[in-house]
Amino acid sequence: MRGTPVVLGIESSCDETGAGLVRNGRLLGHAVASSMNEHARFGGVVPEIAARAHGHSFTPVMHRALDEAGLRMSDVGAVAVTTGPGLSGALQVGLAGAKSLAYALDVPLYGVHHLAGHVAADTLEHGPLPDPCVVLIVSGGHTSLLLVRDLARDPIVHLGDTLDDAAGECFDKVARVFGLPYPGGPAIDRTAREGDAGAVRFPRPLTGPRDDPYGFSFSGLKTAAARWAERQRGRALPVADGAAGLQEAVADVLTRKAVAACTTHGVGTLVVVGGVAANSRVRSLAEERCAAAGITLRVPPLRLCTDNGAMIAAIGDLLVRAGAEPAPLDVSIDPSAPLEYAALHPVGRAAAVNVPA
Repeated sequence: MRGTPVVLGIESSCDETGAGLVRNGRLLGHAVASSMNEHARFGGVVPEIAARAHGHSFTPVMHRALDEAGLRMSDVGAVAVTTGPGLSGALQVGLAGAKSLAYALDVPLYGVHHLAGHVAADTLEHGPLPDPCVVLIVSGGHTSLLLVRDLARDPIVHLGDTLDDAAGECFDKVARVFGLPYPGGPAIDRTAREGDAGAVRFPRPLTGPRDDPYGFSFSGLKTAAARWAERQRGRALPVADGAAGLQEAVADVLTRKAVAACTTHGVGTLVVVGGVAANSRVRSLAEERCAAAGITLRVPPLRLCTDNGAMIAAIGDLLVRAGAEPAPLDVSIDPSAPLEYAALHPVGRAAAVNVPA
């Protein structure tokens, strides 16, 4: 295919195997396979199970994405893959498969940062990101406020990060205390709809006048919710009210700090991405507060909030169009990579992983 190449994106950082195809900022097709049900009985992701599931799902997911796009493998002009952060074994499966494809097709390979992919996911729905914009990333493992300019070229500025538990991690852990199923975020959201958000007033961490204005901490909130549940011994736990109160506290802190960051830095657009961006109260409260402050809010559709290959293809597409250097042949993974740039090309000795044909 002539002109801007079709970019195949591969995501395998945790428990979703994703493949997506993007060309010139337009999503052509994508598919996701989740191993979440295999982890549910353990109450969290088991790395070995996740890696094995990626190996089984890699090829079928890739072909489903191609079929949805109406493309053949020979139409792919570049491959982008998550090289970090994430589970080591899971990342290795995706990288091994991506290297094999790039080599067989004789096309460039780009290693990308998983969180930059979440940011790029919004461009598939709303077009190019404003320069600058404030981005709130909220997921099971990450909660950060970022100042983003040119995502493909410029360094990403961290305004604030979580000091301990991420917002999604708080949901997961409290859901277990409340007797709700894994994953905890969706369970809390569903249960909260039947509760009264004002019935239980949980603390709002790091919102005092002397606290870090853009930092986050959800460990204390998690503990407060657990202590509240303990005090209900001898009577039925009002789970719906507890879930509603917890969700309100998390949404309040996230949106309060995000809007303040936009106002302080004179930025007119807030982008909310990541798995917790699918939470109904986070979305609605962000809409209310952005409207009141005159800030444009951008949130990807629900199908692009959780991990997927489309977001990796999107950041790969941006890197290709920006003329970024492809990854070296010995590119490796970095399971704990900090978010500094969208491209992530660590070099090191990677363990061999067999991906089924």
